[in-house]
Amino acid sequence: MTQSVSAPSAIAPVSFTQYERDFAGFSRALGDSFRRYGFAVISDTGMGQEKIDSAIQRAKEFFALPEADKKKYFVEGGKGQRGYTPFGVETAKGAAHFDLKEFWHVGRELPAGHRYSASMPQNLWVSEVEGFKEELTWLFNVLDRMGGKVLQAIAAYLGLDRHTFDDQVRDGNSILRLLHYPAAGFDGPNERAGAHEDINAITLLLGAEEGGLEVLDRDGRWLPINPPAGSLVVNIGDMLSRATNDYLPSTTHRVVNPPPERRNVPRYSTPFFLHYAPDHLIETLPGRVDAEHPDKYPTPITADDFLKQRLAEIKLG
Repeated sequence: MTQSVSAPSAIAPVSFTQYERDFAGFSRALGDSFRRYGFAVISDTGMGQEKIDSAIQRAKEFFALPEADKKKYFVEGGKGQRGYTPFGVETAKGAAHFDLKEFWHVGRELPAGHRYSASMPQNLWVSEVEGFKEELTWLFNVLDRMGGKVLQAIAAYLGLDRHTFDDQVRDGNSILRLLHYPAAGFDGPNERAGAHEDINAITLLLGAEEGGLEVLDRDGRWLPINPPAGSLVVNIGDMLSRATNDYLPSTTHRVVNPPPERRNVPRYSTPFFLHYAPDHLIETLPGRVDAEHPDKYPTPITADDFLKQRLAEIKLG
């Protein structure tokens, strides 16, 4: 499957400048987009584009290293949670063919003896790329803070206290993924990223300007998401969808292969998978169950157990 070159984006962006001057309006616009698509686009993030670009450049330098150097950072039996995962490993749930990508994972830096150390392994850092640790730690933290603000807007949209999710995601098992989709012929059945839903609470995606991201709409059509440069694409993950009794949907999405004229262009993107704390019990939130909407998920599950189940399904477990 290849993309259309000039397809317009299906989702209009919401300016982050509203967050401070009109939080209720920001919450409503963002929530309505999530309710309709499971996705939203946030422009004018104010996160510092030059620093973001510099951090992503460190990732590009890593992916340009010889294969043998990259594979030094592959953790056998590590479920892809830290360090390098080579090309041809991750496979979308239920898919027959692996995705056309390689990636690097950065997790939360925890102090020694932290109570989540058993669930959240230590990071690996690339010695061959100057500034790799410093710049990617900065990027993890800035996206973590932005994710907290998005969750405050979601809580308000759901009629909950604005700070409902603050403690639930504090020290959460979040992951910054540095993604490289190499330039290639794409003549086989594999796609850059097969149709899937995300595991976590919400995902914040940088670098979706190079086309290919598509969202499955309610009527079965695939909608292109081509945001303005510098924007964030944000989507609801399975954990939060479950907690809202699917009021906010975790929508199927994919990254299709490029058209012939773009096949020589690699694609880089940087999703931040915002997770709950490992011991957080995912259960249906107040106000999401009534006579017309019975509880689909009456049995709670910890975030860590949910994650382990899903990692096995995508060939990382």
